[in-house]
Amino acid sequence: MKQLNELLADVRALDIRGGVEREISALEYDSRKIDKDNCFFAVVGTASDGHNYIAMAIERGATAIVCQRLPESLSDDVAYIVVEDTNEAMAMMAAAYYDHPSEELRLVGVTGTNGKTTTATLLYDMTMAMGYRAGLISTVVYRIGEERIPSTHTTPDAIRLNAMMRRMVDSGCDYCFMEVSSHSIVQHRIDGLKFTGGLFTNLTHDHLDYHGTYKEYIRAKKLFFDKLGKDAWAVTNIDDRNGEVMVQNTEAKVYRMSLRSMADFNTRLTEMLPDGMLLNLAGNELWVHFTGRFNAYNLTTVYAAATLLGWDKMEVLTTLSALRPVSGRFESVAADDGTMAIVDYAHTPDALENVLETIEEVRRGDQQLFVVCGCGGDRDKTKRPEMAAIAVRYATTAIFTSDNPRTEDAEAILDDMEAGVGEKRNYLRITNRREAIRTAAMLAKVGDIILIAGKGHEDYQIIGTEKHHFDDRDEIREAFATTHRK
Repeated sequence: MKQLNELLADVRALDIRGGVEREISALEYDSRKIDKDNCFFAVVGTASDGHNYIAMAIERGATAIVCQRLPESLSDDVAYIVVEDTNEAMAMMAAAYYDHPSEELRLVGVTGTNGKTTTATLLYDMTMAMGYRAGLISTVVYRIGEERIPSTHTTPDAIRLNAMMRRMVDSGCDYCFMEVSSHSIVQHRIDGLKFTGGLFTNLTHDHLDYHGTYKEYIRAKKLFFDKLGKDAWAVTNIDDRNGEVMVQNTEAKVYRMSLRSMADFNTRLTEMLPDGMLLNLAGNELWVHFTGRFNAYNLTTVYAAATLLGWDKMEVLTTLSALRPVSGRFESVAADDGTMAIVDYAHTPDALENVLETIEEVRRGDQQLFVVCGCGGDRDKTKRPEMAAIAVRYATTAIFTSDNPRTEDAEAILDDMEAGVGEKRNYLRITNRREAIRTAAMLAKVGDIILIAGKGHEDYQIIGTEKHHFDDRDEIREAFATTHRK
């Protein structure tokens, strides 16, 4: 239980009705989960407006309401706090409710379009391998030390975020590494958190269905660095055209990383093979179990963060050399005859091209390349023709298929993709994803390569509003086991 007036210390209230010297048993924004003496946040969402559920929340026991406009009828025994943005107030109150756990952690945020999951996860893996205790908040999974918690969002809501960080602190974690999505930044989910450092990976075409324009997407990512404190540090990728833009107005100490030019942290990719690559990282030769230029960037970012956290550089390099790829990120599945499938989360044009460029660098001239890919429904439509154009440019044969169609017609999504292929005819259209993967396995001859892109670590497919079990890795293993290649 916490005093409401104490929770409001950092909240900019426009109006307060009712007494705020009362105890609050929990914070909640879902009226269906409200219990006695809870504080209910009336959040204005894209699909519903929490103000419509204030009466229900009070009926269920809420004694404090945080809202952007007062309801017509007020209850005498309820406190109403009117604010400009409910999400912002919720973040500040959540931090206070859980006694500001981020201030007891060394919290590092990773933002950008691609590479967030790999960078955050490798930092977590490195920390644990070096004998420290850490937490992880990522697209794939949340971790509190060794405990695994299913991930629901790249960056969860402010209440769950602070609750998890409090558990991290209480379980002895000293570090937390988290992906910071553009949605979470503009929706104030990370407000009230104290970051030790911030990492910028890159910025490409994504989430325009939400942000509207690329300019707004850039602004959302930049806002994370704008809010870093002067005692924090920021690492930015200056090989990305928006790398310098990200840190223009930050108060944090800025460090730069690059594979192309002089910077605070430099890496040169010396040799690349299907099962790893040789890097010259900060003047040291290092063999790693990763491949692809994009992974060279990820590993350089990890090294930069680790050294800025004060860890021994040689111990960091030794640990890096032992780390393994993240689930669903350039994850290989081999058939008994040597045919190779690569499962990757690539779901943006840039990510898909990065993976295909890597495959192109390591495949032999006689190896065919089959690319199975689709695009998610109810998401940015403008990237669909771009991704199809990239797939047919690199593939011997591309197979366009269903991803997570959600409430969209899967055939209409494939129509959008086909609009990008131009005169190319090296593609098939197979809507059923299982059949698409099986077809790729049937067409591939011994030693060929199959890329299955878009879902990576996901073990489900969303059709309509329902999740169905579906794992690309299981599907290709089954396809390899039941098809005969010559």
